Amino acid sequence: MNERRSFVKLSDTQRLDWLRLIRSENVGPRTFRALINQYAAASKAIENLGDLARRGGRSDLRIASRAEAEVEMAEAKRHGVRFIAVGEEEYPARLRETEDAPPLLAVRGQISALTRDGIAIVGARNASAAGVRFAAKLARDIGEAGYVIVSGLARGIDSAGHSASLATGTVAVLAGGHDRIYPAEHFGLLEEILKTGAAVSEMPMGWEPRARDFPRRNRIIAGMSVGIIVVEAAERSGSLITARLAVEMGREVFAVPGSPIDPRSSGTNRLLKQGATLITSAEDVLEAVAPILRRAKPPAKMREPPEDEQPSPPAEASDTLRMKVSRLLSHTPVSIDELARLADAPAGAVQIVLLEMELAGRLARHGGGLVSLA
Repeated sequence: MNERRSFVKLSDTQRLDWLRLIRSENVGPRTFRALINQYAAASKAIENLGDLARRGGRSDLRIASRAEAEVEMAEAKRHGVRFIAVGEEEYPARLRETEDAPPLLAVRGQISALTRDGIAIVGARNASAAGVRFAAKLARDIGEAGYVIVSGLARGIDSAGHSASLATGTVAVLAGGHDRIYPAEHFGLLEEILKTGAAVSEMPMGWEPRARDFPRRNRIIAGMSVGIIVVEAAERSGSLITARLAVEMGREVFAVPGSPIDPRSSGTNRLLKQGATLITSAEDVLEAVAPILRRAKPPAKMREPPEDEQPSPPAEASDTLRMKVSRLLSHTPVSIDELARLADAPAGAVQIVLLEMELAGRLARHGGGLVSLA
């Protein structure tokens, strides 16, 4: 079947409901997906959020109001920002594959840049002159080969990659809202990026980036890319977090070797010891990703039905099942299928109990469909 047929287009009302749902308390990308799987429509999920949280032990869950969502939509429009849903055609195809893909991606610039195959270039903020020069050469050569360069708009290696690929297209992934550019000194660079590329964020308008927001940004960088290049990175750096996330997503990880006495290369050298592909030119990267790109891309996921279509009623959970699931859970992650088997209950009913606990702040979701007590 032609992949194009699997895409949907949200109505304005549905898009507003999606924004309300993802901006509500304790609703992250994985929770959002679970809610849509249960209730089919974001509007139905919103109607049930309060009851779910109360059954999980929380009576004061903050649910984003329609007025709040309308204000954010209006502010986004004022800044030239569009919200693209994960089931829509313009959504980055590889990011869509990931478990915690943002349900709505706020995009500014050339939307077409998101539909191209991306290769990420990341590295040290306090990069050496040689590192900056090599990152720029990689970005220029890879861009000229037809790829869009993806990075995080940070100082050093990130900005070198963006600057060198302005002519061919680059995507900046932001840690904050579109109106809170970090670092502020890169405002001019971002304006240049938007002429041929794009900027994306999952954070609300007005959101000032905090330390914990950068790993969230890094997962989007890794998710959007077929492969990620680390040019310089110290131990315990954000670039190594991006590389780890890339490995978990099944992406190719490339590293540029560096001097063993330069701390800015300790992280990249360790990546090479752990199995990353050593590169000394753009050709090394292009040869490695070519076979991957010949594989078919998966169709869109998490589709919301048309507004006039009545979704099936969700499963229901009993107090007895709630007690069973609570007893079975611990701080060690376990699969939902295993929970359902041990509780001798339908997976849909177990999922309802998990949603109740999660909205009450008692449950944590992990990769691979695992859950644990928070």
